[in-house]
Amino acid sequence: MSSDYAQPAGAPGAVAGATALGVARATALFERMDPAEAVTVLDPVLAADPASVDGWNLMARLRLALDENQAALDAAGNAIALAPEDPRALATASRALSLLGRHDDAVTMAYRAVIAEPKNALWHDRVAWALLVAERQFADAEQAARTAIGLDPDEPHYYFTHGLALDAMGHTDQARQALLASLRMEPDNPVAQHRLAVLNGEAAREATPKKRAFKLFGRKKD
Repeated sequence: MSSDYAQPAGAPGAVAGATALGVARATALFERMDPAEAVTVLDPVLAADPASVDGWNLMARLRLALDENQAALDAAGNAIALAPEDPRALATASRALSLLGRHDDAVTMAYRAVIAEPKNALWHDRVAWALLVAERQFADAEQAARTAIGLDPDEPHYYFTHGLALDAMGHTDQARQALLASLRMEPDNPVAQHRLAVLNGEAAREATPKKRAFKLFGRKKD
C-alpha cells in the first residue's frame, strides 16, 4: 500500500498527530493567559490519548495556574508514571506538594528533578523554594540558589531567590546585594522591589516568603 494513503482515524500516527495539535492549542491558550479554556481543550485530548507525557505535564501546569493544587499533583503524577525521570513532572509535583503543605515530599521531588537533569538551573531553584517555603535548611536553599545562578547567570529570578535564602540565614547585607543584582536586570519587578524595601526597613516584613508566579519553565525552552 502506498505511504501516501491517509491513516485511519484511530491509527497510532493519527492519534499522535491529534494529540500534538491539541497540546499545541492548549499551550497557545495558556500563553494567552487563559488556563481555564486551555483545560477545556486539553481534557478531551488526554481522554483520547492518556499516554501523552507532554499533555499531562501541561495539564499539571494549567491546574497550578488555576490554584487547583491537588489536581495539578494528580496530573504530574500521571506524567511521572509514564516517564519517571522527566524532571518537568517532578518539579511540577514538587511545586504542588509545597502548596499542599507536604514539604518533605516537595523537597524530595525537587531533588529528584535535579538528579534527573543536574545542569538545569530551574530545578535547583525549585529545591531552593521547596526549602524556603518549608522554612528549613536555609543553607541548603542558599546553595541551591547559588548553583542556579552559576548555571544561568543572566536570569534575574535566581538572584531574587538567592536574596531570600540569604535573608533567611540572617545575611542581610548579602541578601540586599543579591536583590539589587536582580533588580539591575529586571528593574520593574515589584516583588523584588518590595523585598528590598523590607531589608531597607521601608516596608513591613511578611510572615513567610512570597514568590511571584512560579516560572516552572522560566524564560527559556522547556
